[in-house]
Amino acid sequence: MNTVQHRLDSLGIQLPEPRAPAYSYSAVVVDNGLAWVSGQLPWDGDTSNLIFTGRLGETVNLTEGQACARACIFNALAVLQDALGTLDHIQRVLKVVGYVASGPGFNQQPAVIDSASTILTDVFREEGHHARSAVGVAELPRGAPVEIELIARTRTQ
Repeated sequence: MNTVQHRLDSLGIQLPEPRAPAYSYSAVVVDNGLAWVSGQLPWDGDTSNLIFTGRLGETVNLTEGQACARACIFNALAVLQDALGTLDHIQRVLKVVGYVASGPGFNQQPAVIDSASTILTDVFREEGHHARSAVGVAELPRGAPVEIELIARTRTQ
């Protein structure tokens, strides 16, 4: 059995419940074989709390930022699975954009977002390798340290 769910299980990853958008947008838009996942924040499981708040290099350290990036990508996979019915419909992850709320002098944005990239390659293998941007920003919604969006090619939609 070589399904994405089997790989998630073997990695000990349980996706959270997909979160509905808080404002007027869609969590995922599927169009012409591409799935566009809106920016996902590092929610603490199924709660309405972020796992950390603040900026990297100030109140959030690198390890905590990496945990935020993993939470963001788990939330992205959860809404993607909800939209597609199964993650087995993902043919390839094409692009990841990671935003890192950064204090002055913090320049390790790629190291933060790399923890999310690693999850994608562990889950989707070669099809999880993607183009990526890791961008430092002054602030993110709700005080989140990290926000991640992605684009994937689907097999069926």
